[in-house]
Amino acid sequence: MSTRSTPILSVLTEDLLIRVNEKLVQESDRKTWRLVCKELHRVDSLTRKTLRVLHVEFLLTLLKNYTNLHTLDLSVCPRIDDWTISSLLHHVDHSIWARNLKCLNLSRANGLKFAGLEMLVGACKGLESVDVSYCCGFGDREAAAISGCGGLRELRMDKCLGVSDVGLAKIVVGCGRLERLSLKWCMEISDLGVELLCKKCLELKFLDVSYLKVTSESLRSIASLPKLEDLAMVGCPFVNDVGLQFLENGCPLLQKIDVARCDCVSSYGLSSLIGGHSGLLHIDAGHCFSEVSPSFVKCTQKLKNLNTIIIDGVRGSDTIFQTISSNCKSLIEIGLSKCEGVTNMGIIQLVSGCVNLKIINLTCCRSIADAAISAIAKSCRNLLCLKLESCNMITEKSLEQLGLHCLLLEVLDLTDCCGINDRGLERLSRCSRLLCLKLGLCTNISDKGLFYIASNCSELHELDLYRCKNIGDGGLAALSSGCKKLRKLNLSYCIEVTDKGMKSLGYLEELSDLELRGLDKITSVGLTALVTRCKRLTYLDMKHCEKIDDSGFQVLAYYSRNLRQLNLSYCAITDMTLCMLMGNLTRLQDVDLVHLTNVTVEGFELVLRACCVRIKKIKLVAALSFLLSSEVQGILHARGCKIRWD
Repeated sequence: MSTRSTPILSVLTEDLLIRVNEKLVQESDRKTWRLVCKELHRVDSLTRKTLRVLHVEFLLTLLKNYTNLHTLDLSVCPRIDDWTISSLLHHVDHSIWARNLKCLNLSRANGLKFAGLEMLVGACKGLESVDVSYCCGFGDREAAAISGCGGLRELRMDKCLGVSDVGLAKIVVGCGRLERLSLKWCMEISDLGVELLCKKCLELKFLDVSYLKVTSESLRSIASLPKLEDLAMVGCPFVNDVGLQFLENGCPLLQKIDVARCDCVSSYGLSSLIGGHSGLLHIDAGHCFSEVSPSFVKCTQKLKNLNTIIIDGVRGSDTIFQTISSNCKSLIEIGLSKCEGVTNMGIIQLVSGCVNLKIINLTCCRSIADAAISAIAKSCRNLLCLKLESCNMITEKSLEQLGLHCLLLEVLDLTDCCGINDRGLERLSRCSRLLCLKLGLCTNISDKGLFYIASNCSELHELDLYRCKNIGDGGLAALSSGCKKLRKLNLSYCIEVTDKGMKSLGYLEELSDLELRGLDKITSVGLTALVTRCKRLTYLDMKHCEKIDDSGFQVLAYYSRNLRQLNLSYCAITDMTLCMLMGNLTRLQDVDLVHLTNVTVEGFELVLRACCVRIKKIKLVAALSFLLSSEVQGILHARGCKIRWD
């Protein structure tokens, strides 16, 4: 009798495999699935709906393999230009991959102009969402190409500085079904463009006109939008209380309003708006006015359903917090960053009524002490995020209360809280669901405190230890064994860290963002131990790591191919190695190369010519602006690269 077993995949139907594949949420799990065998790779190709491309040279192959895409993200793929799009449409049957495409992200695709956009829009006829934010060459002609997307529901054009009222007019005429539109930093758009927008796009539910030079006349136009739910106009210097009064009787469905940093808006104007919209869920008036009027306090009594209120920078009082506590029982988030007059009693009164608070920002509220934090911990048992930067009166007692009562806490910012010590971290470690912990400038913590965190907070994704001078190799060893999911780590100016600590960090294979600024005890040996294991690094800051030489940077060039942002300022790298590094790191888009004393002008010329096609931001010492050839600088500007002179 044959004892040969039947392969399990042969008895599993395609439908069943597809259902299993759809349960995989993490990209790392999907990658493992694809690598098992050809059949599972084929199933993944059939089911994949979202694709984020990192290398333009793989784009053709990927679109041939993944034919059922819903979302295509090219925002981190350098060198996307008209020729790339032409080649793509010529070599790949776009009727296959483009037929289901709904969302296209072209953010920062500086090389893409009118011709490429026109071809892309013509091929992807079902597009509903497009993002062209931060495309420095995007102007009115490119806007005309986008207007061909008749079914467009969402469009982001943040910081498209070349778009004027003319370009916006073309879009609103061609895309009358728009529901979400962001025009943030589109400085050439005026009241005239906004007026036409509001006449043509009556389906708008979300509109962002932040940092535009529009006046209150634009708010008169916006008030006519019957379906608008969310309006953002951060930093609009010419919008005043008159404009908010226009909104009082308009936009009947308005739920969210953001007027942060609008210098001419007062709490009286905001009171007018609230008077006509008692159903508001979200108000952001951060750094907008310094004093809260009695009418505003009275208006909060109407906001029974308010979820979020952000009033950063105002002068608070216990009376205000008592009123909010009594009337806004549904409050989930409150922002009080840099508010004067915030006292322990005020916070105690606030949380006595707002027990559903999940996000509290008390940054720079310097009068806050343990009594307030204790009240927060005992009242807000579902707290997820607490920001306490520069609250210097907080001690270990506060962390003990958080550890006892706020077991769901995910984000805690204790930056520059000098009263925090190792014993406090021991108490805090009971919050085992912590994802983000910021301890920068907490000079009284050491490896011992870090050991407590590493032992219990295994879900930690982000840790900031900036200038924690007592943190050394022992603490990093604890992190490497206890916090395997760590992705972002700031060790800048943790001067006791050596190569041994770098070796420990090598075991954090999920690490993507790492800051090592000013670590003068690490050498090429430590860097090698780190980068040979941490293959997912996308951001690395090594400014003032002066003992790392060419041998370390050569290893970096070979192993860290995923790097997109790099700071090498004040490092001891030479011409040849810098050329090798910049040539190998094909995903690199943002680099700081200030004060590289071992690199010559000729070396910089070669480096910039080699990477000008893909680099988007570069920081150089100001003297080089007179030494580099005008040809090289011209090429960089033509490709949309922003040069920052230090």
